[in-house]
Amino acid sequence: METITLETKNGIALLTLNRPEVLNSIDTALIADMRTAVAQVEKDPEARVLLITGAGRGFCAGADLAAQGQRIEGMSVGQGVAHGMTIGFNPMMREIYALSKPIIAAVNGVAAGGGVGLALVADIVIAAKSASFVQVFGPRLGLIPDLGCTWHLPRLVGRARALALALMGDKLPAETAAEWGLIWKCVDDNSLMSEANAVAAKLANGPTNAFAEIRKAVDTATGNSFSEQLDYERDVQGTLGDHPNFMEGVKAFLTKREPEFKA
Repeated sequence: METITLETKNGIALLTLNRPEVLNSIDTALIADMRTAVAQVEKDPEARVLLITGAGRGFCAGADLAAQGQRIEGMSVGQGVAHGMTIGFNPMMREIYALSKPIIAAVNGVAAGGGVGLALVADIVIAAKSASFVQVFGPRLGLIPDLGCTWHLPRLVGRARALALALMGDKLPAETAAEWGLIWKCVDDNSLMSEANAVAAKLANGPTNAFAEIRKAVDTATGNSFSEQLDYERDVQGTLGDHPNFMEGVKAFLTKREPEFKA
């Protein structure tokens, strides 16, 4: 894969966006490589958590506007944009979101446009103090935020802040992003990867099958009534309760030792 690197060690699959000369902006080649990598991580029993970061001075600058588009002859520019999302960007984001293993994003430098969506699709986002999040779509391009930004932003920071970020396109510093609840944590630049790896190691030793269900449960709750969510929790617990991880957790608790989860 030319646009990313993927290395799995000690249960952690480290995926690095590797187009530093263009701030790791997303083109068709990167989309293809990302989808291949995510599929590999899904199938690899040695990979228990996915950690995504960017090479160089930025995490991801969003779509590569200078790259050759996906427009087919006869399509308008707008139709070409929508077509590219249909066959590339959206499938990539759906496949990342559907990964049955925890996802961590270590945001180094700027995350702009679709790069914000790529960061926020992770379960846990850790950013360097020098990092920032910028919604460039509206004020710079006359578009709406995409790659899931309109889904994540209001859920994480509320409608008022989500609209202001999207309408004005101001840089949101990582420290403020953490204060607002957009991300999990902001850390010193020189400790970003050590912090991210520590979180990844903790998750890699956990019950990854349950972690995937936790993500689904939290997101499902926003569309459920309280009573509906209680039923949802009951149904999932019934499934997870039959998994060997639950019995291992119970035995470890009763014998006062650390559990050793296998999946």
